This record gives sequence, C-alpha cells and structure tokens, in this order.
Amino acid sequence: MTEFISIIVAYIYPWFLSHGIKIIVIIIWAYIINKLAKKFIEKWVRILVVVDKLSSEDSETKREDTLIYIFIATFKIILLILTVLMILQELWLMIEPILAAAGIIGLAFGFGWQYLIRDIISGLFIILENQYRIGDVVQFDNVWGLVEEISMRMTTLRDLDWTVHHVPHGEIKTVSNLSKYFARVNLNIGVAYDTNLEHVIETINTTWMALAEDPIWKDSIIKAPLFLRVDDFADSSIIVKILWETKPLKQWEVTGELRKRLKIAFDKEGIEIPFPQRVIIQK
Repeated sequence: MTEFISIIVAYIYPWFLSHGIKIIVIIIWAYIINKLAKKFIEKWVRILVVVDKLSSEDSETKREDTLIYIFIATFKIILLILTVLMILQELWLMIEPILAAAGIIGLAFGFGWQYLIRDIISGLFIILENQYRIGDVVQFDNVWGLVEEISMRMTTLRDLDWTVHHVPHGEIKTVSNLSKYFARVNLNIGVAYDTNLEHVIETINTTWMALAEDPIWKDSIIKAPLFLRVDDFADSSIIVKILWETKPLKQWEVTGELRKRLKIAFDKEGIEIPFPQRVIIQK
C-alpha cells in the first residue's frame, strides 16, 4: 500500500498538477462556452433574421428555431473536435499524426463529404431565404407532400398516401411552394354548347357567394371567387374559368366543396355538364 502511494506521489500527482488540472479546466471551459454560444446564437438569430410580414408568427418562429438548431449543432461539432484535440495533447499524445491521418481519411472520403457539405449549405440557404417551412406543402420536381421535418441535410415530405420521402437538400433543383402566404385556385368547368351562359354565370356567382358566407367556410376564403371568363371552346363543351384565393392549405377543401355545390346547383337549374360524345355513322 505504501509503495502504491509512493507511485502516486512520484508520478500521478505531479502529472495531475501539470496536466490533469488543465484537462479539467478545458472541459469546464468547453461546457461554459457551449452554454454561452447557445444563448448567443439564439439571441442573434432572432434579431438578425428578417421577419416576413406575410408569414404568421408561428411560421417565423419555426424558421428561426430551425436556423438556431443548425448553427448550434455545427458549433457543437467544432467545439467537440477542438476540445478532444486539446485533451489528447495534455495526455502526451502527438496530435500531428492524428491530424495527418485525418487528412488522408478526408481525401479518401472527399467525394462523399462534398455531397454532405453541399446538402448542408443548400439547406441553410433554403431556410435563410424562407423558401418553405415545416407545415408547408411543396413539390420538388416529381416529389411532393407536406413538409414534416427540415434537418441539416435533408427535408422529409409525406404525401397523400402517407408515403414518406427523404430529399437531400443538394438534390433539390426546383421548389414549388403550394401554401405560402395564400393559395389561388384555378378551376375550369365545362358546360354544354346550348346552355344559356348568362344563366351559368348567375348560378356560379350565387353558389359561390353562398359558400363564401357560410360560417364553416368563410374563414378559409380570402377573396370570394366569381366567374372570370369563357376560357375555351372544347370538343364537347364550353369551358368557363373561375379564380379565387384561399388561406394556405385550404384550397383543396374549398375547391371540393365548391364542386359539390356547383353539381347540385347545375342539376337543379338544368345546366348540363357534358361528357365526350362520339357519333358513329353506319353505312
């Protein structure tokens, strides 16, 4: 026991005084810096991010929270690497070979890392430019759905079939946001050629006004739709166009309700919605 204590006094105690305390100080300072950096990043992101006046307060908060998460996660990785290297140096380990090995490994995985960095940088710009947020409905080329999550590397979408799509940010070339600020519905309806158009216009406008004044639906409608114009002469029908604006994500519900009410109104008023017809002449 005396010999063990002598070894501690002769070797471990001097090492602890010269290096062990430094390691403890390094860990404590890393912890303090991490806590201060979190508060600093959160404060300045909320100050510096330009608020989009057309967005809701909840949407802007989600956007800021995503940016804060990305900056804090990146800072943590950098701080952890520096802390580990400083501790290794105090443990009398040569960090130069480690850095050299890391450089070689970095070259070996360079092509893979460049895609990762591309995804992270692209995602950062997506959030900074407010292209879309969690809760929006977007389309990326041939993939579309509700944005469920935006991470540092990818965006997660869920479509109507509840299929989950994970899209790396670097692969996103075109973003179509279907629910930003407001939604416009462009609806075409075909009526028979022998229909009285003035009767059609009156029926459409009456049906729409009833929908716009309905307590269940009026809060979803920004601008009540009206008959816009005769849009086309098709093979079997005259195409009339209706445009209106709704709140984000409400355009599909309102359009479905309008179609239902127009079908009921057209049947009641004797307005025919034609279907393609073919005349066969037998000789």
